Amino acid sequence: MSSPIIVLHVVGRLDIGGAESRIMDLYRNIDREKVQFHFVQHTSDRCAFEEEVERLGGRVYHVPRFNVKNYFTYKKAWKGLFQTHSEIKVVQGHMTSTAAIYLPIAKKAGVEITIAHARSAGVDPGLKGHLTRFLRRDLYKKCDYRFTCSGMAGESVFGNQKEISRKATFIPNAIDVDKFKFNKGVREQIRYELGIRDKFVIGHVGRFSHMKNHKYMLQILEQCIRMEKERGLSETVLMFLGDGDLKEEIMEQAVAMGISSRVLFMGNKRDVYRYYQAMDYFLLPSLYEGLPGTAVEAQASGLKGIMSDSVTAEAVVTDLIQMRSIKEEPKIWAEEIMRASQKQIEDSCGDEEVRRSSYAEVVKQASFDVKEQAKRMQEFYLTGKLS
Repeated sequence: MSSPIIVLHVVGRLDIGGAESRIMDLYRNIDREKVQFHFVQHTSDRCAFEEEVERLGGRVYHVPRFNVKNYFTYKKAWKGLFQTHSEIKVVQGHMTSTAAIYLPIAKKAGVEITIAHARSAGVDPGLKGHLTRFLRRDLYKKCDYRFTCSGMAGESVFGNQKEISRKATFIPNAIDVDKFKFNKGVREQIRYELGIRDKFVIGHVGRFSHMKNHKYMLQILEQCIRMEKERGLSETVLMFLGDGDLKEEIMEQAVAMGISSRVLFMGNKRDVYRYYQAMDYFLLPSLYEGLPGTAVEAQASGLKGIMSDSVTAEAVVTDLIQMRSIKEEPKIWAEEIMRASQKQIEDSCGDEEVRRSSYAEVVKQASFDVKEQAKRMQEFYLTGKLS
């Protein structure tokens, strides 16, 4: 039997995050006798998914985090990697900030296919953001294929819209839909364990970073608490799933606002799909995104929610999500959430399980099921052709 094609995925860290979770979903569903994934991460740490990657037959390599000053060291690390591992046939760069450096090195070393995969529709503020834009200014010339999770992400990473529409390929941020299908038993179990059986639970899944706009979410919760008392509604709590650099700051702000008892900081969860079942409403007021897989996951779980209109509308694949401007006062968002809380009380006699469960199939039909995506990507890795 012939050896599998080796595809090297380039990420920042192999931790539980949007892009990394999507790649791992694909990895679990692809035929690993035909296509095998290896990974490069920009840290020497042992990260969350490494053990699973090794169990599935993959390898994890490490390069230093790029900081401009180590430009030559960074290039040397990549050259050494490709000189040592000539078995790598495809390099897929999900970390596009430095892809214009490592993809040409890969090509020169004999890698057959190089891919720049646009995953985000914005950059961090300040000097770091300016540097990212500079490094990506001609990325579209330095890869064989351009993939994008949305039109906004493609334009942000590759630039000129005409170039994108002509040459970039849309690859949906597919999820394992069946895992996220609503399950009443799981809902009751999680809500019992967390002591929130009688609460109205607003949920958010995402890294604690600038782009996710956590402070705005706390302001929305503060308004919800005021309204619930006035209207005699259930107590509202906000469930955060995720970790990140800004987590401590957000925890401190919740204390300063006097609402910390209403905020659940759950950290990263490998079984995040179970926690969507416990939620009543989904919140995503991001400053920018590529195509947030969390929005797709929430819809597969049958959750109603609000998403920032700064996020690509391609993430809205059902009638569950409405889009609003984050320039609006948090009170406006809270009004929508409280209306949903009131309606949930009014509809409590209805069959919530049937309603929420039905949305998993809608998400599948919108081409966001990873099982179908795995077949498509496997064919591409083997033939260089996308169906």
